[in-house]
Amino acid sequence: MQYLLLIYSEPATEASAQSQMDAEMAEWFAYDEAIRKSGVYVDGNALQPTATATTLRLKDGERVVTDGPFAETREVLGGYYLVDVPDLDTALDWAAKCPGARYGSMEIRPITVFDQG
Repeated sequence: MQYLLLIYSEPATEASAQSQMDAEMAEWFAYDEAIRKSGVYVDGNALQPTATATTLRLKDGERVVTDGPFAETREVLGGYYLVDVPDLDTALDWAAKCPGARYGSMEIRPITVFDQG
């Protein structure tokens, strides 16, 4: 079964020291390598900051486009991993290993597969 591991964290308000950033990135690279080598990895990406987001709504059939995310929140979606695992417990295990779990929160969502036949 496929699960989407959504990675949420608070946006950085100040720049971290280079040594701290290097240590955090090393954790992310190690996690990324482990999940890929495990065979459960399907896809994953980091997202650009919310300041680069664009939100679209349809109002009376017309597009209304605004800069930024849909809503102001304390935590923002920073990236995701899509995994193919046997069950929720295994998805939770991978989410718990993710560095994002220490810095914010992980939302684990099963993927819905529609029967198109």
